[in-house]
Amino acid sequence: MTQEQCSHRNNVQSSEKPQVYKVGIYGWRKRCLYFFVLLLMILILINLALTIWILKVMNFTIDGMGNLRITEKGLKLEGDSEFLQPLYAKEIRSSPGRPLFLQSSRNVSVNIVNSNNQLLTQLVTGSSGFKARGKMFEVKSTSGKLLFSADEQEVVVGAERLRVMGAEGAVFSKSVETPHVRAEPFKELRLESPTRSLLMEAPKGIQILAEAGDIQAICRNELRLESKDGEIALDAQRIRLLRLPEGKASASSSSSGTRQTVYEVCVCPNGRLFLSLAGAGSTCQISNNFCL
Repeated sequence: MTQEQCSHRNNVQSSEKPQVYKVGIYGWRKRCLYFFVLLLMILILINLALTIWILKVMNFTIDGMGNLRITEKGLKLEGDSEFLQPLYAKEIRSSPGRPLFLQSSRNVSVNIVNSNNQLLTQLVTGSSGFKARGKMFEVKSTSGKLLFSADEQEVVVGAERLRVMGAEGAVFSKSVETPHVRAEPFKELRLESPTRSLLMEAPKGIQILAEAGDIQAICRNELRLESKDGEIALDAQRIRLLRLPEGKASASSSSSGTRQTVYEVCVCPNGRLFLSLAGAGSTCQISNNFCL
C-alpha cells in the first residue's frame, strides 16, 4: 500500500463520529418495573401492619401471649381457657386464694397409666354420674384420719358415727359385724328381715337396752327363749302373761260356789303354760286337760 492511500484512510476515519451504545431498561419495561416495586412495597407495608395488629390483638409480650404467661415454674393461664385437644401436664393448680374450675359439655376424665400405657386408676365425672376405678379408694380428714376406705376385700368406715337417712333404712344382703347398734335420740331402732330370718350372735353375750322406752319382740309363729347352760331371768315389778289359755276342770271336781277371779299359772310337761282357777290347793292337776 502506498503512502497516499494510508493517509487517505486515516482522514476518512477521523472525519466519522464515535458511536454510543445505551445500556438499561427503557420504555414500557421500565414502567412495569417501577409498578412491581411499588406493589411490593405496598404488600410489605400491609404485612407489617397486619403483623402489628395481630401482636396487639393477641397481646404478645416478652412474658407470653394473651392470658398465657411463661414463668420460671411453667405456664400461667389467666381467665377462662379452652382446650380442644388432650392436655398433658405434671401439675395443674389455681392461683393462691382462687378456686380451680373445670367444665366440660360431656365429661371430665382423669386417667393414671403406667409406663406401658395401661390404665391403673380412672376418675370420670359425666352426665350419668361419678365413677372411680382403682385398686383402693380412701377418704381422709384434714388431720389425716381415715373416714372411708374400700377395696376388693372390705369397706371400712372410720367415722365415729354412720348415719343412714333413707326412709327404708339400710339393707344388707350378707352379715353385719359391729360392736354397737344404736338409734338416734328420740328415734326408734328397728331390725327387720321381711322374707328371711334375723340372727344375732355374740360369743360373750347380747345386750338389748332401752333406757327411756319399750322393747317389743313380735312374731307370727313362735318366739323361743333358750338358754343351754344358764337360766332365763325375768326381772320386773310386774310380769304380764296375756292371752294364756284357761284350763277346764272336770265336772266332778268343779266347785259349785261363786266363780273366782284368781288364777294360778300352770306348766305342762311339754313347757306349755295355761291358767287354772285357784283353790285352797293347786288346781293344775285338775285342769291339766289342756296339756293333752
